Amino acid sequence: MYQSLDPARIIETLARLRDRIDARFADAGLARVCRELLDVAHQTSRQTASLQKPNWPLRTGVLLVIAFGALAQIAAARFLHLERVETGIDLLQSLEAAVNLLILFGGAAWFLLTLEERLKRRRALEALHQLRSLAHVVDMHQLTKDPTILLSPPNTTAASPERTMSKFELTRYLDYCAEMQALIGKLAALYAEGMRDPVVIEAVNDIENLATNLGRKIWQKIMILSALEEGAS
Repeated sequence: MYQSLDPARIIETLARLRDRIDARFADAGLARVCRELLDVAHQTSRQTASLQKPNWPLRTGVLLVIAFGALAQIAAARFLHLERVETGIDLLQSLEAAVNLLILFGGAAWFLLTLEERLKRRRALEALHQLRSLAHVVDMHQLTKDPTILLSPPNTTAASPERTMSKFELTRYLDYCAEMQALIGKLAALYAEGMRDPVVIEAVNDIENLATNLGRKIWQKIMILSALEEGAS
């Protein structure tokens, strides 16, 4: 039970994080982003469960098409009439036609057999693109949260962003952003657990690396705030 991620636990953690953000920053855009991420987590839970199940109607249809194709190959082979071939050229032409039919049938069979995998890959990549976008949205919300502004009196201009948070509030805000980045990485990892598609796994790794790198930038700001608190004490 501890060798795989539990989507229900991730959703539970996100719901608790949403409540924590609402309690301190109910009017902030980050609270709305967290609610959006929670909705995406519910969708991810349903979609990853769906992707792990076999698509029996599609598989049945594919097998029927391949079976009819095999019967068509057998029927076509009967029209070659190799027993009536009189010259070597006729024999080569007949064999060439048979080989071409087999190659075309093999290519069509491979296309149909991998159709389910490619459809699932497309759905997974679309969902992962959504998670990648959310990671960047979270990063945008912490972008203007500069802890160094607390080192000296603010020298603002008309274009400067509004900074009204205390040191404690800024620390909590950045911590919430870091947690959201970590949870985005965990939601992406659910697709890698349910699928063995190398393209999907590579996309998951990219999102996990993205979330980790963005989270590392946030933690650098938190460390600066921690250093400020130690220097003030």
